[in-house]
Amino acid sequence: MIREITVLPGKDKTGSLENFSEITLKAGETISIVGPTGSGKTAFISDIELLAQGDTSTGRHVLINGQPPSDELRYDPAMKPIAMITQNTKCFADLTAEEFLRIHARARKMHDKEIVYETIDLANKFTGERIRKDMKVTVLSGGQTRSLMIADAIMIGAAPIILLDEIENAGIFKQEVIRLIQNTGKIVVFVTHDPVIALLTQKRIIMGNGAVRKVLSQDESEVRAAQNLIELDKRVGIIREKLRAGHVITKEMISVNFG
Repeated sequence: MIREITVLPGKDKTGSLENFSEITLKAGETISIVGPTGSGKTAFISDIELLAQGDTSTGRHVLINGQPPSDELRYDPAMKPIAMITQNTKCFADLTAEEFLRIHARARKMHDKEIVYETIDLANKFTGERIRKDMKVTVLSGGQTRSLMIADAIMIGAAPIILLDEIENAGIFKQEVIRLIQNTGKIVVFVTHDPVIALLTQKRIIMGNGAVRKVLSQDESEVRAAQNLIELDKRVGIIREKLRAGHVITKEMISVNFG
């Protein structure tokens, strides 16, 4: 069982040592990684995904439960405790969603026949574009693909660590992802530019010049700010769906009627 992972400092883009002793992420925590483009956000989660041992460009080390990971955890795909889903994640197998999930379930020695349908049902809570079990995974949209992969990581992959790289760009229901994923007991790390995701996570890691600059913990004022942002975000989401449905958007609809 993975109770926590610990990231030990490496070096920034100029070769200077990062100014922190260690960052520990615990089971059940949600963490966001924020910073400008090129600040090192993706490199940070890549170090976690690789369970780096000083062998990446940053020189960071990652510990599991306070110890270096075994080679089995690092290199055996069946044993790897991490699922990483990026904005570029695609499925290339010419399979239906049901076939794809069944193959993964068999590989994980899961014999519950309902798990596949439960996974598709969960994925459909994350996207407005409904996924059917007979749809080919190669023709899914970006939002559908990411939604299916997140649901698969939660339900079938059973990965205790989930890394999500800019999932908001796929047009999925991010509040629903956060709400459901926070109750799984997993370590969940979001790389994001989205203020709603950043404020809803329990920790926020600020990146700059390839290094960790600051680690913040969520406070009550940010929780309240997040709720206001969520309401605004929901309104924008409604307008987005109206646009997709072919409605003409007027000033009155935006300022008065979001129902």
